[in-house]
Amino acid sequence: MTTREITSPEELADLLGAPTPRARDKERTVLHQRDREWLAASPFCLVATAGADGSCDVSPKGDPAGFTLVLDETTIAIPERPGNRRADGYRNILANPHVGLIFLIPGRTDTLRINGRARLVVDAPYFADMVVKGHRPVLAVEVAIEQIFYHCAKAFFRSELWRPETWQPDALPTRARLVKEVEAPTENLADLERHYGPDYVKTIYT
Repeated sequence: MTTREITSPEELADLLGAPTPRARDKERTVLHQRDREWLAASPFCLVATAGADGSCDVSPKGDPAGFTLVLDETTIAIPERPGNRRADGYRNILANPHVGLIFLIPGRTDTLRINGRARLVVDAPYFADMVVKGHRPVLAVEVAIEQIFYHCAKAFFRSELWRPETWQPDALPTRARLVKEVEAPTENLADLERHYGPDYVKTIYT
């Protein structure tokens, strides 16, 4: 059997069919009160970016619920905390400001999607509202909203993501062992296990 590739929008439309009027027309450009409430309840989002050459990155961002600030009806801000310093997504934003965001609420099977143009801000008056455990953010990603809508629940139902009885966290080795085997084979496993052990969570804001 040969591989068949879709190479045109027309072929894609023939395969998938037309969206329903509700799906087609649901996108907005201004935050609704329910969007604000969703952001206030969400502790986690995914930030998708693309570089000038088209190379892509998706980075998870998480903090206490409400970590994404609503600055006005068309602008939000997401704090950045200390991380691995790769800054792949942020380098992309400097070259190409377009971003795609998906906001999750644990246990909810629908999601909030926001697309827009981002900029990196190193300080602003609202940084005081982003302090967690005494720590200000390293920077913030301000997003000027161009498109916002809710996404249906089918992927979550198919994956059974929120059903604990389906979870298998031990299906793969621990983070320390993955680092040892895949990323840093010369590092000592005992040291890696201490680093990623119970005290690891104490360092996430420093």
